[in-house]
Amino acid sequence: MSSPTIDPSIVQQFEAFHSEMESLKAQEDTCVLLPTFDGDIAFALGAIIRTQCQRSYTRPGTHPDDMHWVKRKEGVVLQWGMSTTRMRAQMERSTSRYTPAQEALKTWHEITDSSVYACHGGGFPVRVKNVDHGVIVNGIQEYLANIDD
Repeated sequence: MSSPTIDPSIVQQFEAFHSEMESLKAQEDTCVLLPTFDGDIAFALGAIIRTQCQRSYTRPGTHPDDMHWVKRKEGVVLQWGMSTTRMRAQMERSTSRYTPAQEALKTWHEITDSSVYACHGGGFPVRVKNVDHGVIVNGIQEYLANIDD
């Protein structure tokens, strides 16, 4: 009796997926580990991001209701501590190739309200060395609560 053979294309797909996940995780781990965080750094970082967002907000295809997407992407980052691009890649690889990543996210994590999470790229975790995760999350939540008014 011969041993079963594995389709080489499946092995290649698995290796590509593993490589992509490692690359995304490394990007998250190295790109966002700030050595310190204070008011000056927060202001400088916010100014850079604001400038980038202003440039992208004025591009064709952007709309004021895009903030709903931002909140949903933030939900993924806060819930699972990973970028939405990484979550999307995981969801795409975890189900049938005919299942969209967002549907896979709902099924895989038993999400009943799809207005809370979006795995479409653009959300990225920010980590600060030696600062409690809760401080950052609480600060972001307070800021968001105040801008919704």
